[in-house]
Amino acid sequence: MSRRSGQTGYIERSGNWYVVRFWMDVEGQEKRRLVRERVCPTSGPGRLSASERKRKGREIVAASGADSVKHFEQVVLQPSLGVTFRQQAETYLEWVTMRDREPIRDISTIRGALNKWILPVIGDLPLSQVHNGTVKAVLDRMKQFRSAVGGTLSPRTIGLYVSLVGRVVASLKNRETGEPIYNRKWDSTFMDLPILVHKAQRRPSLKADAITQLVNGSEGDEQSLYVLLAAAGLRVSEALALETRQFINAGRTIEIRQQVDRQKPRIVSYLKTDAAYRDVDLHPDVAEFLQRFMGRKNGLLFATANGTPHLHNNIEERWLTARLRKMGLDEPGMGWHAFRRFRKTWLRGKRCQEDINIFWMGHKPMTVSEIYSRLFDELDMRLAEAEAVGYGFKLPPNGCLIPMIPKNEAQIVREVAV
Repeated sequence: MSRRSGQTGYIERSGNWYVVRFWMDVEGQEKRRLVRERVCPTSGPGRLSASERKRKGREIVAASGADSVKHFEQVVLQPSLGVTFRQQAETYLEWVTMRDREPIRDISTIRGALNKWILPVIGDLPLSQVHNGTVKAVLDRMKQFRSAVGGTLSPRTIGLYVSLVGRVVASLKNRETGEPIYNRKWDSTFMDLPILVHKAQRRPSLKADAITQLVNGSEGDEQSLYVLLAAAGLRVSEALALETRQFINAGRTIEIRQQVDRQKPRIVSYLKTDAAYRDVDLHPDVAEFLQRFMGRKNGLLFATANGTPHLHNNIEERWLTARLRKMGLDEPGMGWHAFRRFRKTWLRGKRCQEDINIFWMGHKPMTVSEIYSRLFDELDMRLAEAEAVGYGFKLPPNGCLIPMIPKNEAQIVREVAV
């Protein structure tokens, strides 16, 4: 609004008239229009002096309302006053996936939160009426939730969903200034937002004995996936997208460059963060175990009967959760990420070089020293560190001693067996 205020107009001669030119907002258009109004004739009766022309020009601009707050609100803001939260939420989701700056590749979780918790309560409210009081109703609904098994939403989850409401409201912006039209000051105390206690968060991790039991009690793809996750600390979406070509340095190093989509059995070339693009080095025993598992495979390490990648939710229930229940270790949050927490704990316990630790885990460097460090470029040092810190659980007995049989030899073995 400050750019529009204080216009005096520009007096110029146009034919037989002096005119004043000024900018006027036009409804439905992003840019303002340059308009002009007659001030006085250039000669004869009615001609004004220069000072009189300027004064009359200012009066014409003021009478038009071109730089008034009321005109600005009617022409620029009024079209947005009828926008509902539901409509703006759709606009927001489209924007975050299409923007050049840090686009969100997967909005399924955001859309799910909107559909389940937020839109049923405030979806049809005009955006102008979404404030601390109305959001408190959303928050109260989430705090009262009890699942069929007695679970509740964690304070962290509630906080993330409430912050989503704020992002949607703030996404309606003034086209010229880029500032939010509804610049809310959110009050956590007024809404009674639960306090996040990090120690109370559900972050279960598997112990070494449990991983040994999982590894030795399974076989094939399932067994090798457990070994890979516990020994490399990969995200499960990264592990399920691995192809044989990504194992380099005689199998000692894995190049992480892709992952499996959360919703569809397809491989995508983007990862969770920029730091997730990395190389992960393996202990020699683990590398040998995985090389023998791969054998003469070409392409995906873990594939369905149709040759497509697994969806982690499907095999979590069928493989991991079923075994954890038998072991008496199943609890909320005890999923694939428990292997990653085990690996991080093991690396810190073994005093792994922190820069290499951060690199292997795909975490973002935070301190200046971490940013300056180039240890991740030192392959020999990384391989030596991987061997020194170990992996913390027991591989299957003789699992690394199973000979890899070439295809022609395998045919001979089958013929002899017959």
